[in-house]
Amino acid sequence: MKTILKALVGSMLIAASAQAAYPDKPVKLIVPFPPGQTTDIVARAFGEELQKELGQPVIVENRAGAGGIIGTEAAKRAPADGYTILFTSSGPASINESLYKNIPYHTLADFDPISVLYEMAQVVVVRADFPADKVDGVVKYFQENPGKNYASGGIGLTNHLTMEMFKRYSGLHLRHIPYKGATAALTGLIGGDVEIMVESLPAATPHIKAGRIKMIATGSGKGLAGYPEVESIAKYYPGFHATTWVALMTPKGVPADILDQLNKATLNVIKTERMQALFRSNAALPMDLTRQQSVEYIATEISKWKTIITEANISAD
Repeated sequence: MKTILKALVGSMLIAASAQAAYPDKPVKLIVPFPPGQTTDIVARAFGEELQKELGQPVIVENRAGAGGIIGTEAAKRAPADGYTILFTSSGPASINESLYKNIPYHTLADFDPISVLYEMAQVVVVRADFPADKVDGVVKYFQENPGKNYASGGIGLTNHLTMEMFKRYSGLHLRHIPYKGATAALTGLIGGDVEIMVESLPAATPHIKAGRIKMIATGSGKGLAGYPEVESIAKYYPGFHATTWVALMTPKGVPADILDQLNKATLNVIKTERMQALFRSNAALPMDLTRQQSVEYIATEISKWKTIITEANISAD
């Protein structure tokens, strides 16, 4: 009997020791976008800081393609051991499952969120000579001048859906002109092919500084980080909130204590001066969410975009 008890105690101690050893090898961050994009740049800085927290190398692996689907599916198929983490954004995590009919994953069914890292506000921009500077003036202009167009960087992107959301709240009728990327869309706006669009601040800033376009408002209900003078659409339409965001997730089934360890490490990384400076430079708002708060946040985002996509009859298939 004593021999059996010793064996049981010994096995329990070994299991506890193995669990406490996490991580004991390199951790991989899968980024479902190409190198050089904003999400990738943040992921690499984050990975270097996370390495200090975990005491193990953190390797960034870009698995781009199909609007983030390829990298997300690769992360889903990885072992649920805490050594593969998906560094994803709002498109793959909250939009795609409503945008594509035959998508190979569903975010909250196939992944455990670790934390939402930050939100990045979108901004409403028009040409510099547009005859309005505030949201109410913009709405009045389009009401009095129907049949106008708006641009986006492509079907189903956040800037497309944010404009559809704006149309829903304001009752405006604007025709969507999708371009192949933000650069082409901004060129169309500046050239007069379209009258308005929503874009990320980093993409719009060079044209704003050059005096070619101007900011009207931000889609974030929390305002625009670093730009307190920029109004929120929510000032005119309460409840309006549209941003891009980035989150960390693991394949479903990672032990809770490892997820908790990763959440704690993530929150510590977010607070570092390096990451705070990176957030400021992109007008991003850092978050401070528990795992459960992150689940609830993402569930709300999935529901919100599903409503917009369904009502506007949008599909990327």
